[in-house]
Amino acid sequence: MMRASWNGETIAESDETRVVEGNYYFPPQSLRRAFIRDSKTTSRCPWKGIASYYTLEVNGALNVDAAWYYSEPLPAAGEIAGYIAFWKGVEVRRV
Repeated sequence: MMRASWNGETIAESDETRVVEGNYYFPPQSLRRAFIRDSKTTSRCPWKGIASYYTLEVNGALNVDAAWYYSEPLPAAGEIAGYIAFWKGVEVRRV
């Protein structure tokens, strides 16, 4: 089981994560949506496609663009369609 946590709260937890380039991608149903805010930020990976971002809001603190996902990845990254990965101080660990 993998857990993503930030600012004292669990953001996502799942035993069905997928690892790509050392990042754990969590299935969308594992997110605690109360902590997730949409972001207008996007970026492009040459082999995964266009990434969209989420900002985390936990206990009154914001972590801007701390999560990303590929809603329509390129074929080579199809296995992570809709899955969410974290960075910017979000702790991802095995529990």
